[in-house]
Amino acid sequence: MKIAIVCYPTFGGSGVVATELGIALAEHGHEIHFITYKQPVRLQLLHHNVHYHEVSVPSYPLFHYQPYELALSSKLVDMAKLYEIEIVHVHYAIPHAYAGYMAKKMLAEEGITMPMVTTLHGTDITLVGSHPFYKPAVTFSINNSDAVTSVSQSLKEDTLRLFNIKKEINVVPNFIDIQKYENLYSDCERELIAADDEKIITHISNIRKVKRVDNVIEIFERIQNEMPAKLVIVGDGPEKKSLEILCEKKGIRDNVLFVGNSHEVDKILCFSDLFILPSEHESFGLVALEAMACGIPVISSNAGGLPEVNIHGESGYLSAVGDIDLMAKNAIKILKNDKVHQEFKRKAKENAHRFETKLIVPLYEKIYEECLTKAKG
Repeated sequence: MKIAIVCYPTFGGSGVVATELGIALAEHGHEIHFITYKQPVRLQLLHHNVHYHEVSVPSYPLFHYQPYELALSSKLVDMAKLYEIEIVHVHYAIPHAYAGYMAKKMLAEEGITMPMVTTLHGTDITLVGSHPFYKPAVTFSINNSDAVTSVSQSLKEDTLRLFNIKKEINVVPNFIDIQKYENLYSDCERELIAADDEKIITHISNIRKVKRVDNVIEIFERIQNEMPAKLVIVGDGPEKKSLEILCEKKGIRDNVLFVGNSHEVDKILCFSDLFILPSEHESFGLVALEAMACGIPVISSNAGGLPEVNIHGESGYLSAVGDIDLMAKNAIKILKNDKVHQEFKRKAKENAHRFETKLIVPLYEKIYEECLTKAKG
């Protein structure tokens, strides 16, 4: 199949999953065309079946906000005709599903059929999409997709609750290439971060309020009262400065490393002992899955799709949002006893195998084939 993939090319979960999906599909022999405003951060153009097409948005004084949707739909039309693209898969409802629908209609005017699959990832539904300004357009775009998927059962239920959806929503979870995390490093160079007797705690996010990274710091402070430890915070975002100030106030700044956005997440996870994700909402929790694939126990909230990923008492522990005391207690329980820690590490990796690439990608291929069969009548 010739497949166009439209996504945000950033460090966020939706862009990462869309990129990994495209790479996996290319390895299955499909011709993949990424169409976005910048090369996706996880995309290395080393496969003959992978192509990238930049969406340029000319700057005109007339426009206060540059019309990305218009540029994207036009680019989709041009690429569909040039490369005879058979199907488009858009990730994130806003603005991609809307632009994809417009491209479909423009192509139909020329007698070209291009089915559209829309994958819902989270804040496109629960935060942005449900805003009254956008809700009608999002509802329309979803209902006019040829197939709709969501990355968790929780997100599917949120979508059906917030919108008047008439299309069937298929739950196709996020996935991970377990092979990438098997014996990735013979030496993690742990000593660069911590002393031999120190535990390394990790958090990865875009450091927004919804991620509750201040809770991570509170939990870490309690852990540090029980044992030597270092905290590594990966990512960047609007809350970063206030968090640095919080660490200063608590007198733990020397033991907290803010490393910013990183292309070496796997290496950071390699030397981590525990992962903390206390988010107010997570549609899936891809970073938790990445941690589990590295054999790292996860302390998380029970929000959104996290209970579908992090199995309570096996790969880690779940707690109510904001229950810092219980999260800290569970973290210490895992870290204090080496035998307990090793068992959680083993179970974390074992549970990650439920989301292997080879199990999930065929589900998307089946959806594409059904759309194409239906489109051909």
